[in-house]
Amino acid sequence: MGHGGGGTLSAELVQHVFAPAFGGETLAQFGDSAALTLGGARLAFSTDSFVVRPLFFPGGSIGDLAVNGTVNDLAMSGARAAYLSCGFILEEGVELETVSRVAEALGAAARAAGVEVATGDTKVVESGRGDGIYLNTAGIGLIPEGVDLRPQRVVPGDVVIVSGPVGVHGVAIMSVREGLEFGVEIESDCAALGGLVEAMLAVTPDLHVLRDPTRGGLAASLNEIAAASGAGVVLTERDVPVPPAVANACAVLGLDPFYVANEGKLVAFVPREHADAVLAAMRAHPLGAQAVIIGEAVEAHPGMVVARTGLGGTRVVDMPLGEQLPRIC
Repeated sequence: MGHGGGGTLSAELVQHVFAPAFGGETLAQFGDSAALTLGGARLAFSTDSFVVRPLFFPGGSIGDLAVNGTVNDLAMSGARAAYLSCGFILEEGVELETVSRVAEALGAAARAAGVEVATGDTKVVESGRGDGIYLNTAGIGLIPEGVDLRPQRVVPGDVVIVSGPVGVHGVAIMSVREGLEFGVEIESDCAALGGLVEAMLAVTPDLHVLRDPTRGGLAASLNEIAAASGAGVVLTERDVPVPPAVANACAVLGLDPFYVANEGKLVAFVPREHADAVLAAMRAHPLGAQAVIIGEAVEAHPGMVVARTGLGGTRVVDMPLGEQLPRIC
């Protein structure tokens, strides 16, 4: 299970098994989506699979995740998603009403994101060989001219911005899965971020890198960027927005909210001269209203992420080994 968590074990699986088997310079970029040139056009291409349990949760469903997760992966390349494929893997015995609810949620999420489901596939496995419904989606979109988002562009002095409170999705899933109550219902932040990214790029196409911190949370995304860029990253711990309900839930469950998955947030590395304007544009968008600067890229401790604590010390924010909360997307 740890190999599916988006942390060190996942990276080892990709780097030592899949990458050598597949080869190719495009795959070696290891981005949220692949940036391709085809027929003179710059395309972003991404695929993702969804095995979340339960299928429906506060704030969304597996159908919403399937659309928004793929749309967001494309958006992290600066692309506006245009078309999706969708594969349904159904377990024998799952009620058609459940399948219909998921399909309707998926279709509604696609329309809301401005993307068309253009092709798909259906498979059925024997009872006991699945978990109701699994989904796979792939998507393509166009990358605007002048946009080049990749971690290798990060340089010391870049400002790190997160678009809103972290840890919400993972805690929402865990609360309904385990029947836990924290005094207030925690809803997933599941959302399509294409519009927010467009608002940011309208200020300047010279953003350096974007990531949506899903599996492994904020910590995994920042460590991936630090490792790929060779820059160090310093966070101010108290500036990272963690909702009180999420903080309380994590304290009860023994979790660190930095490592808990999100499905409607992004982290951006922005040149310092553009940071204020980009932050203002994010706050003017509904999905970035609570955006905040949380740190910067530095020359010190290359490839590492550290956090300044409220007591004046520092702590290393390591890459997670596996996943604190499995089956959250």
